[in-house]
Amino acid sequence: MLDLRLFETLGRAEFGWLSARHHFSFGGYHDPNRVHVGALRVWNDDRIAPGTGFDPHPHRDMEIITYVRKGAITHRDNMGNEGRTEAGDVQVMSAGTGVVHSEYNLEDQPTEIFQIWIIPDRSGHAPRWDARKFPKADRSGVLVPLASGEARFKEEALPINQDATLYAGTLLVGQTVTHELKPGRKAYLVPATGNLTVNGVEVRSRDGLAIEQPGRIEIGVLDDAEVILVDVPELN
Repeated sequence: MLDLRLFETLGRAEFGWLSARHHFSFGGYHDPNRVHVGALRVWNDDRIAPGTGFDPHPHRDMEIITYVRKGAITHRDNMGNEGRTEAGDVQVMSAGTGVVHSEYNLEDQPTEIFQIWIIPDRSGHAPRWDARKFPKADRSGVLVPLASGEARFKEEALPINQDATLYAGTLLVGQTVTHELKPGRKAYLVPATGNLTVNGVEVRSRDGLAIEQPGRIEIGVLDDAEVILVDVPELN
């Protein structure tokens, strides 16, 4: 139950200021076989030109995680929050009952981000926003939780309103790391950089791999890599 989604097969949107690839149905891209993996609903690979970005727009009832790959993103919202999140760091917005926000690349270089949306455990949560630095050196050779709704990660990860966890690891060629996917869970993995094997399947930079069968996930590193893995519950 491994579904490899090669980068060149992803949904595509080009707006001049924004170059986007969609791992799941989003905007003008729809594939009935790529709507969600468990509670994971969106994984967008966005490249934002300098001095541009997403003007104020609304969200509700979604946990929105932004993982910055290159550059930085500046967030503002109608709750009074404002923050700049740099490469390797993470911001989380729980849209809950409703929030209006903007995201701009105020840098002099393109910004590259993963926008990851997770369906919350229920509707109507209070909206909130937070960001945190996660030094890459602290996740060398291991998968570290960066955003999570699991109680065991309460102190170390940014909170979200779902029993799900986003992990990241900075892995060196020749290393092997593992993750145990429990019954009733699904996972999605993307190498932000570098190439991997996952249970024998080659996954190249910015490909996606849906893992829908519980068991041991074994990640082999073909060259230095930065990997993101999201572990989510099945939808009821």
